[in-house]
Amino acid sequence: MSDREAVPSFYFDVLQTLEEIGAPYMIIGGFAAAAYGSTRVTYDIDIVVDLKEAHIRALAERYQPPRYCADPQQMRDSIRHGTLFNLIDTERGQKVDLVPLSMDLRYRKALARRVRRTIEDPSGAQFEAWFARPEDVIVGKLMAWAEGRSRRHEEDIYSILVFVYLGEDPTLKTSFDEDYVERHARALGPEVTTLWERLKQTAKEKTGSLT
Repeated sequence: MSDREAVPSFYFDVLQTLEEIGAPYMIIGGFAAAAYGSTRVTYDIDIVVDLKEAHIRALAERYQPPRYCADPQQMRDSIRHGTLFNLIDTERGQKVDLVPLSMDLRYRKALARRVRRTIEDPSGAQFEAWFARPEDVIVGKLMAWAEGRSRRHEEDIYSILVFVYLGEDPTLKTSFDEDYVERHARALGPEVTTLWERLKQTAKEKTGSLT
């Protein structure tokens, strides 16, 4: 199963709705890593959103009951308290979790740096969506690794680095900011710094990018 096939179709519907209503958002986590070379099939689907009242009303209007659950008061409360909220398609039995910008103020800088990437929905139709930059995806993975030491975060970071160093996207290769990642790694402690240096070195050796 491909990464795209593993993702619920409602996820792509929500992305396109966010585009249509002009709500600021960015894709982070495992699905963002897949946009930068990770081949690991993932159900790790995270969308950071910065919703204003007009966006909340538009989402509630678009996803009306009885088929959908999109409680505008839940959205307002979640934004106020900095907690996840979700939209549910009861017909397909699928839900999409949205991460309010207020959940972690570090998202604000990443949102300002987001980039457009082309993705495909389960039908094969292509469209552009907003993604966190590879540096910010890596920083998020380093933070998650620091909490749980999961091997999957190491694999995603390595795959992103190989993608960047090979120049699969020339623009990203020339703009990739290693120092930005290193500053965040050092702030997370010596173990995270050691992991970052090891993965960076291994990826450079793999791609012949050592200088």
